[in-house]
Amino acid sequence: MPTTTTVPADPTVGGHHAHGWRIVAALAITSTVGYGTLYYAYAVLLRPMAVALDVSTTAVTGALTASVLAGAVMAIPVGRWLDHHGGRALMTAGSITATALLVAWSQVHTIAQLYAVMIGIGITGAMVLYEPAFAVIVSWFTPDRRATALLAVTIVAGFASTIFMPLTGLLAEHLGWRGALLVLAVIHGVITVPLHALTIRRRPSSVTTALAGPTPPDPAQRRAIIKAAMRDARFWILAGTFIAQGAATSTMTVHLVGYLTSRGHPATFAATATGLLGVLSVTGRLILTGARRRLPITTIVAAVFATQAGAVLAIPLLAGTRAGAVITVVGFGLGFGITSLATPALLADRYGTTAYATIAGRLAAPVTIAKATAPLAAAILLHTAGGYLPLLTAVAISCVLAAVGITTRAKIPAPQPSTAHT
Repeated sequence: MPTTTTVPADPTVGGHHAHGWRIVAALAITSTVGYGTLYYAYAVLLRPMAVALDVSTTAVTGALTASVLAGAVMAIPVGRWLDHHGGRALMTAGSITATALLVAWSQVHTIAQLYAVMIGIGITGAMVLYEPAFAVIVSWFTPDRRATALLAVTIVAGFASTIFMPLTGLLAEHLGWRGALLVLAVIHGVITVPLHALTIRRRPSSVTTALAGPTPPDPAQRRAIIKAAMRDARFWILAGTFIAQGAATSTMTVHLVGYLTSRGHPATFAATATGLLGVLSVTGRLILTGARRRLPITTIVAAVFATQAGAVLAIPLLAGTRAGAVITVVGFGLGFGITSLATPALLADRYGTTAYATIAGRLAAPVTIAKATAPLAAAILLHTAGGYLPLLTAVAISCVLAAVGITTRAKIPAPQPSTAHT
């Protein structure tokens, strides 16, 4: 596959702007609240909603899948908006709308209403969660400080499930699932709306000059960068890599509890072991940030993906005991959240910051679709194959393909820079 010209990476410059770190703090908080209320609460409320709406849990689960797919579709126009207008208006409008949708969610009485609300939440999630937050941070920080800023957001937001799943369960126990959603709506609105409205703003000229040079990019230059990225073999190899790894991680997230239960473990242990994936996502991000000072980021990511493949292959051998199950979950969990940090680094280093959000949106769309549909495909495979071994084999192969993909991408030589600059 041929490669094309692209833009030079941003220069490594020193200095920082104090408001940039205030933005990081705000986005760390809003991402935690956003994921906790708009995504993780759903798993806790799934069964009570199914009972109240008198439908199957499969039908209710489908609403979450529809939500994720709606977010994937929105990733591309959101990225384009961020490149042209910044994040303040978009993220403020998204947080206001998401708050209203949480209230609407508490009032649904039919499965059709639930699907409509969850599609809306998927759309607003694309406006307020990681992708727009990362685009704002990338636009503010020079490469020498960008990794630290992104890490700060992902470490804090990595505990969203740890905070909001128990909180949602407690609220549902005392107030019912409808009352729980009303409280979550208040939490979401009170915290995210003012932080997005008052903290996020376009980068000042001093930061723009440090990132992009003295002349601001014009629309033609931005279009040229996007066009070059879409013709770049590295972009499509990266997309295939993250599609494979995303499908593997989402499949394991959904089906790991069932597998461990099938091996004779109590449901409480299976759920607790699976819950380690969220905590381990933070560990993997810390490893990536620390190791990239000494090793290329692609080498680290490939090693983590290969470790995931080995852990999945070892599950049939080790997961019969609690210790073995935990060991394999830890091995797989190290790669659970690593792509959230690797993506901004790889895209910004390759294409600069001028069209970052648009390019990131085009990458996020197919990856998110894979994450949403892979568990369903895995369920079909599980049903037709009559056991978990083919499913685990498919997950391991996906991880191997991801490791090979990221390694292949690193071996493709960078083309000569074009006249476009970031």
